Amino acid sequence: MSGDCREQAPDTDGGRSGGIVSGSGAVTPTVSNQRLWLNPNKKHKPESYEDLQLDFAPSIFSSLEQYLPPSMLGVSRDDKVKFMREILLKYLPHGERHRVQRHREYRQKIISNYQPLHRELYTIHPEAFFVSSFLKAINDNGEESFRSIMSEPSPGVFTFEMLQPRFCELLVSEVENFSKWVNEAKVRIMRPNTMNRHGAVLDDFGLETMLDKLMEGFIRPISKVLFPEVGGSTLDSHHGFVVEYGEDRDVDLGFHVDDSEVTLNVCLGKQFSGGQLFFRGTRCDKHVNTGTQSEEIFEYSHIPGRAVLHRGRHRHGARATTSGHRINLLLWCRSSVYREMKKYQRDFSSWCGECFREKKERQQLSVAAIKLELLRREGESVT
Repeated sequence: MSGDCREQAPDTDGGRSGGIVSGSGAVTPTVSNQRLWLNPNKKHKPESYEDLQLDFAPSIFSSLEQYLPPSMLGVSRDDKVKFMREILLKYLPHGERHRVQRHREYRQKIISNYQPLHRELYTIHPEAFFVSSFLKAINDNGEESFRSIMSEPSPGVFTFEMLQPRFCELLVSEVENFSKWVNEAKVRIMRPNTMNRHGAVLDDFGLETMLDKLMEGFIRPISKVLFPEVGGSTLDSHHGFVVEYGEDRDVDLGFHVDDSEVTLNVCLGKQFSGGQLFFRGTRCDKHVNTGTQSEEIFEYSHIPGRAVLHRGRHRHGARATTSGHRINLLLWCRSSVYREMKKYQRDFSSWCGECFREKKERQQLSVAAIKLELLRREGESVT
């Protein structure tokens, strides 16, 4: 990983500078000194936080724990929670925390009252959900096996067969049942994002655990291989939802980037025309509105059950669905570790197309300058 996030040098005072001694006798770094380490301690086994009432998903704390400073690894779980929570809260101001709490209460109210139609969807069943080629690639768990089932029609955009038709039918049926219940109960629901007016957040009516397993057991292993430079190996939270396009629904979707490190997009059906995804290159925050190069232009036509996997920062949009009804499953996969480390980065040329072009241009100018200097010296030596 490039940038100025460096591993800390060993402390000369036994690790006591910039910290306080916890009840367990270990040193807890102060808030002002909070920084995760660049490389995880792979030998350290993270604790479980499932039994705690926390502001964030327990899996996020377990994921962050391997990146704690060495002085933190031996402290009590409560001290670890306090340390990691302070880091996470930097991304969630008070107003946003209040919104999160209200959303948690809203979600619990829905789950307590909504009766699922297909309960088999709420626990992951790989053989019933996925096509055999996808399952085999996951079980083999290697770059060669993953790429054997995929095509990469444009750099950083991967497509592959993933979901069985029956699963797609059941999920569409469940979403329709939820929508019917919402209308009958006159419940006001939150939409998936600020751009889609139709669709539903799957996490809000009980599918969060299943989608967590989908991300952890199936998307993260692939992302570890295909997208390591954007936290593919440390995906630890998600936002799962469906979007709907067609008559009396959303028609198209404007040019944007996702709030994710890695995005999974799978068409569930039904019959439709149009709705192609268009891609326009991957960009960092600084370059998100820069122009598109010809080699970055790509369009993809949806096929039910077939997945598209790409970086969240890959700029894209959706053409108009000209007839019928299209419904897609979206899983925005996020890495709290990557988002923390990203603060210390300055160079994103490993994945940002514009950063890469700027770096290449600087290198070319540097080579040209060296050649001119060598020619000048050669000329002086001759005279």
